[in-house]
Amino acid sequence: MRQQPGETMERTTTAPHAPPDAERLRRWRMVLGADSADSTGRALTGQDAAMDSALNALYGGGGGKKPNDRSTGGRSAGLGASAPSVARWLGDIRTYFPSSVVQVMQRDAIDRLGLATLLLEPEMLEAVEPDVHLVGTLLSLSKAMPETTKETARAVVRRVVEDLEARLESRTRTTLTGALDRSARISRPRHRDIDWDRTIRANLKNYLTLPAPDTTTTAETTGTATTGATGTVVPERLIGYGRSSRSAKKDIVLCVDQSGSMAASVVHASVFGAVLASMRTLSTRLVVFDTAVVDLTDQLDDPVDVLFGTQLGGGTDINRALAYCQSRITRPADTVVVLISDLYEGGIRDEMLKRVAAMKASGVQFVTLLALSDEGAPAYDHEHAAALGALGAPAFACTPDLFPDVMAAAIEKRPLPIPDKEHQP
Repeated sequence: MRQQPGETMERTTTAPHAPPDAERLRRWRMVLGADSADSTGRALTGQDAAMDSALNALYGGGGGKKPNDRSTGGRSAGLGASAPSVARWLGDIRTYFPSSVVQVMQRDAIDRLGLATLLLEPEMLEAVEPDVHLVGTLLSLSKAMPETTKETARAVVRRVVEDLEARLESRTRTTLTGALDRSARISRPRHRDIDWDRTIRANLKNYLTLPAPDTTTTAETTGTATTGATGTVVPERLIGYGRSSRSAKKDIVLCVDQSGSMAASVVHASVFGAVLASMRTLSTRLVVFDTAVVDLTDQLDDPVDVLFGTQLGGGTDINRALAYCQSRITRPADTVVVLISDLYEGGIRDEMLKRVAAMKASGVQFVTLLALSDEGAPAYDHEHAAALGALGAPAFACTPDLFPDVMAAAIEKRPLPIPDKEHQP
């Protein structure tokens, strides 16, 4: 881990007037850390020293011991257990490193040093760089969060949610609106509902050339001489517009596993759920589950409320969750069910698979996502993934950018745009 921030630091800190050998030693000293000072013979000053201190506090030699670790020997990381010192460190890394590196270092500080509980303090939350992983940590702590911290935590979560909505909403709406329009076209339209432009283009292969009329007869009967052959398009297939309706064209059910490993997926699913729920042509339901099942559909107008309605961690009962979703399906042929889970089933495996098979047999489009995040799939149950694939519901990891295309394909009942196998775990 030490090398990753160091590599970014090489790009952000330069010494243009230093001799080549001195600059090379400076870079090696920054990459290797304080323990290499004697071997490189290079002392750091100014901003280099400050950056090195911030890195050493987190990645210094003690194997990442927690602040209260009482073991002796070796040197532990030096953030300390007090919120003020951690807040200062958070400010330092935001000063010296780009946002993407800050997020990695924050994540490492939480994982390596056990600082999650310090996020329950408002001054800490105001100092952090918000990202999806931080939201997941806050949600896992929400039940233990004091009242004085909850408003600050909601503000942090809202910033992340608004950034995701700004990034994802426009493309999602555009992609799904087009898919819904195409799926609404009918092949036996009434005359007034015919899309003549598409009908003509679809039937150009059926163009027939008619024999040229007799010019003498035409001139005698109409007074006009006509030359050349004419033709016509025979419309074997009519394409029409679906008649507009105030009712939803498709029903979407998002069934989301809220076990701890799925935190980033829960955040993205909540944002997408809110976007889908805002589209009049879709009826969207959001169901989250562990060993219990919670329907959060009535909170979809605010994804922050949805997120604070989840409870990350706990067991997993996919069968129970799918049973609930199945009971809410009223139009199977117009329903898309999206299961987002790592597929570690704590319930009845065979019943889970039977439910998926029954839904697909009734006409439901069933999509299985191992994750909905930029990181790819976490550890997952390969046996269950293979069993679902055999039922025609292949399981794969999906990035937020790909999700609109997956949903469009499901709505139009065409093959899903599954990423290449080499990019899957």
